[in-house]
Amino acid sequence: MLEYNLPRYLPSAEELPDSDETPVDNELQELIPGLLKAILLILWAERLDWLFAIDMGIYYHPDKPPIVPDGFLSLGVERFYDEELRPSYVLWDENVVPIFVLEVVSQNYRKEYTTKLAEYEALGVLYYVIYSSRRRRKPHLEVHKLVNGKYELQEGNPFWLPEIGLGIGCERGNYCGVTREWMYWYDEQGQRYLTPAEQVKQAAQLAQQEIQRAQQAAQLAQQETQRAQQAAQLAQQETQRAQQAAQLAQQETQRAQQAAQLAQQETQRAQQAEQRVQQLTEQLRALGIDPDNLS
Repeated sequence: MLEYNLPRYLPSAEELPDSDETPVDNELQELIPGLLKAILLILWAERLDWLFAIDMGIYYHPDKPPIVPDGFLSLGVERFYDEELRPSYVLWDENVVPIFVLEVVSQNYRKEYTTKLAEYEALGVLYYVIYSSRRRRKPHLEVHKLVNGKYELQEGNPFWLPEIGLGIGCERGNYCGVTREWMYWYDEQGQRYLTPAEQVKQAAQLAQQEIQRAQQAAQLAQQETQRAQQAAQLAQQETQRAQQAAQLAQQETQRAQQAAQLAQQETQRAQQAEQRVQQLTEQLRALGIDPDNLS
């Protein structure tokens, strides 16, 4: 496309119409690319080198009307053109051909499989994706990849886009309160990236889980505190019992000492009484009285 013989002086995006004024004939033409863009805004929040546009005209020649896909992705361009954002996508200003273009087929067929395919092929768009939920015998999602200047239909749902670093696919889900088949981005393992609402819900669930863990931790801490208090009470009771036992042992020791003293006193009295008997016996013998023959 960029090799076309263009006029020397070219209009800017501000000088060109920002739409072909063709209204969408199905709400899905806005919702499906809108969902893909909403997911990218989260996945690539820190990146400033990409643009995902919805129903924006792509100008490839100043004297020809723009091509207006339902959605397209360009890499290596400024994320924000200026504070007014882009009114359209002008190839001679951007110097980057979109790498991914999406068309959502509605009730009114718009030549997605013929004329538009040829146009995107001529522009050099690497991936041309067509989605039609009304198909019965063929896959709803078609991914066409530019190989040697011609589109080749790829297989797989989801299908990995290595040049973009994402996979594209479709499956049933809920978006904007509608449960149906939607298009999503996927990682290399085929895991679907969450929608903003799902991410909010997941964050809320994680927060709730963290709150529950914190409550459980607080309960465990309270239980441990109670156990520690009970252990302290038991230890205090054991200390009191030990002190009481020590007091009883001391009292028993004192009683034993007193009993020993009494026994010693009784022994002394017995010895004194025996000495007095012996003295009396000797005195009687001295008087000529035999104490053994007293009648």
